[in-house]
Amino acid sequence: MKQVFVYIAFLFSVIACIEPFEFQTETFEDALVIEATLTNEMKRHEVKLSRAVRFEDSISAPERNAQVRILDETQNVYEFQETAPGTYSSNLEFAAQKGVKYTLMVKTEDGTGYSSDDENFESESQIENVYGNRGLNENDEDGIFIYIDSFDSSGDSQYYRYEYEETYKIIAPFWTPLEFELTNYQPCNPDPCDTRIIYDLEIVNRTEEQETCYNTVNSTDIIQTSSAGFSAARVERFPVRFIPGSDFILTHRYSVLVKQYVQSANAFSYYQSLENFSSSTSVFSEIQPGFLAGNITVDNDDDKKVLGYFEVSSVSQRRIFFGYRDFYPDAPFPLYIKNCVPYSTPLEHISYCYSCGPVLNPCPESLIERMARNSITYVDGNADGSVGLTCPGPYIVVDRECGDCTALGSNIKPEFWEE
Repeated sequence: MKQVFVYIAFLFSVIACIEPFEFQTETFEDALVIEATLTNEMKRHEVKLSRAVRFEDSISAPERNAQVRILDETQNVYEFQETAPGTYSSNLEFAAQKGVKYTLMVKTEDGTGYSSDDENFESESQIENVYGNRGLNENDEDGIFIYIDSFDSSGDSQYYRYEYEETYKIIAPFWTPLEFELTNYQPCNPDPCDTRIIYDLEIVNRTEEQETCYNTVNSTDIIQTSSAGFSAARVERFPVRFIPGSDFILTHRYSVLVKQYVQSANAFSYYQSLENFSSSTSVFSEIQPGFLAGNITVDNDDDKKVLGYFEVSSVSQRRIFFGYRDFYPDAPFPLYIKNCVPYSTPLEHISYCYSCGPVLNPCPESLIERMARNSITYVDGNADGSVGLTCPGPYIVVDRECGDCTALGSNIKPEFWEE
């Protein structure tokens, strides 16, 4: 523990110009977790509420039925409503205005009130360029760095936080225009002495796009940098993402939308502390190793805790596209996310209700069972038994991810997508 506090002291000495947040180690306590960033984007803003969970718990606990509102110093009130468990969206689109102070107010179902400090933003910085370059990371791993350049001509911006949203194209390597259609499946025959199962099976034409899909993933890490101490409010060649060249998301086409938030000194310090001391990959949804106070407090109740920070920030964003061949013109494409090997197993299985004698079945799970779980896709017939030397069946199949891209993404092309 002494070493931890020595490290904390050193960290805060490095950023002495920024007011530090008090960090104290405590045992687990119930606490409301608030995620709220208000920006100068004209949109329906979101506030997410949940309960802190123990480190060993993997399921988050959304806070339901709360009242959420944001007030500005000119007496405008922006009401929010719950649109998904623990997610509250503003009833109207609005944008934070430069220099105007805003306050977040939350009242939970049990009547407890929570209020933030007054927050505003005073500076804006525009992203000038987002680009990819091939290079080696600190582990000598070859891949693509996503860099950003930005500039604030006023010179007022000093602290920055980044998020990215990456979208990549997926093409199922074993897609065929045919698929299984399993109906009337009864794995348990009503006759306990009948080993047969009941089902209807057809090979039909696919009616849904399952060859080409797109998957979108949001960043989860806290990514920050600062231009404090430099002569200009400029960010140059700052890496916000590294993608190993072996990552299959680069194979066909890749796009990334980078967002830059200009932070206050206090917000920068809070997120930096959160990054350093969080023991979770999802920093807001899990309990922290100690209590990190933000700018939100509990109204008139010292026994309750709240985690989170209400940030008001200007934001700039830019999207780029590229393909694998833009950086690897001659190299083989990355391996698919799944090891796709066609195989075959017996079509049927013994009735789950059979109880009239011993059951000896050395073969693996049947194709019918796998179809019922939607874990395989059709490839071809196997009448000659050439695939599946042990326990072959009448069909050749692959794992679903290999022949149905909707197992990995959406078959709806994003509106922003460019080939």
